[in-house]
Amino acid sequence: MTTAPAPTLAHTDRLFIDGAWVAAGSAGTIDVLDSTTEEIFLRVPAADVGDVRRAVGAARAAFDDGPWPRLAPAERANYLRAIASALEQRAATIAELWPRESGVLVGVARAAGPRSADTYRYYADLAGEFDFVRPAPSTEGPFAAVVREPVGVVGAIVPWNVPLGLITAKLAPALLAGCTVVLKASPEAPGEAYLMAEIAEQVGLPAGVLNVLTADRDVSEQLVRDPRVDKIAFTGSTAAGRRIASLLGERIGRYTLELGGKSAAVILDDADVPAAAAQLAAGERFLSGQVCSSLTRIVVTGHRHDELVEALAAEFSATRVGDPFDPSTQMGPLASAAARERVESYIRTGVDEGARLVTGGGRPAGVDRGYFVEPTIFCDVDNHSTIAQQEIFGPVLSVVRATDEADAVRIANDTIYGLNASVFTHDADRAWEIARALRSGTVGHNGFVNDMTMPFGGFKQSGIGRERGVDGLLPYLETKSVILQARPGANPVAIARRAASR
Repeated sequence: MTTAPAPTLAHTDRLFIDGAWVAAGSAGTIDVLDSTTEEIFLRVPAADVGDVRRAVGAARAAFDDGPWPRLAPAERANYLRAIASALEQRAATIAELWPRESGVLVGVARAAGPRSADTYRYYADLAGEFDFVRPAPSTEGPFAAVVREPVGVVGAIVPWNVPLGLITAKLAPALLAGCTVVLKASPEAPGEAYLMAEIAEQVGLPAGVLNVLTADRDVSEQLVRDPRVDKIAFTGSTAAGRRIASLLGERIGRYTLELGGKSAAVILDDADVPAAAAQLAAGERFLSGQVCSSLTRIVVTGHRHDELVEALAAEFSATRVGDPFDPSTQMGPLASAAARERVESYIRTGVDEGARLVTGGGRPAGVDRGYFVEPTIFCDVDNHSTIAQQEIFGPVLSVVRATDEADAVRIANDTIYGLNASVFTHDADRAWEIARALRSGTVGHNGFVNDMTMPFGGFKQSGIGRERGVDGLLPYLETKSVILQARPGANPVAIARRAASR
């Protein structure tokens, strides 16, 4: 298994702080295990509290005294375009890293570099479209303007499941806004963060603008507590998000939180059941279900329940589970032993609480290494049961029976989460009607939908704030109103607009 070459990273024995590769403050290291072979394939330093303080100090100095926040948006956009090109050049490295760290298929991993490059170019283009300075009417003076200025030093904390994509969703808008960043990588998947440090060095990003380290949760908390950090951008569990919000509440720190989900697929009575089953199974095979916005609660009316369960079971039972570097594989392993143990625990709970296990539920036959779990379906699931309410983060679908379509909407909304949803129907008018009734940050039609140019985030305990699109830029900006008692000789609005677009 896993015959691809080892990842090509140059400085994995160091931290990237203040534009330089530096030794960690302690001798501690983090071993990163290949999710397919369970063997060590990468070792990085474990940052300590002193390293976090050094990184924050470098970012603070770069923001307070360096050139980065004082550049015109168009000048910062040039760096974003250079980062995009570098990501495309390093696509092969990403394809070597991500399957090992998280179990994603290599074909998906090959597209990750170009996809992230598109995001950097999207934000670079916003430099000429977004009004960082705009005139405003005021009764208090002859000249007034609303100014959008960078929020300051950002602590970006990313999980292990989609490391490059989640780094990009934070770093691209933060850099365009003029912020400086301390990027804290997950111990399970630090490779992409190291790659971004190499790219920052390659494109000549000013010292201290991006600082990269890897640490466990206890050390990471120092990044949240440090008063020199103006904002935390976090993706991860709802439990960790609650902790971060409570710490930042003590000092009124800014934050965006992209948290957990238990997203519903609502199957209306006119839906094409075989097509819906194929879409749902394909979506759950992606990254072995380790996706916060995965459609894991399937809500369907009673008279179509058995038909849908049968179609889903046929799709899942035919899934080829194996080495993510094998082109014939349809689903790879989970990311770690802990991830597999958590998923298996939920499967046992589902059985114990009375749901009917239709297919899967164990480890694939003949596989003695790797963190593999069979794609699993439960039916006759009580929507108040553990497997219907808690995020499993693995390839486990729960099919919930509704009495009618109105009841299906009620069931879909009966959760503490509200991250994603989808409506399966031939009728676009009905899809719109149901979409408006669902309490969810995103609602798709006939499948899992993800558009990086549109805002992404959750209702309820799925998070606070939005990433991606123009809305994803706003959390990295503070709004300032300037009202002058005389009109300045030069027009600052016109100057700002010229600078933004040149």
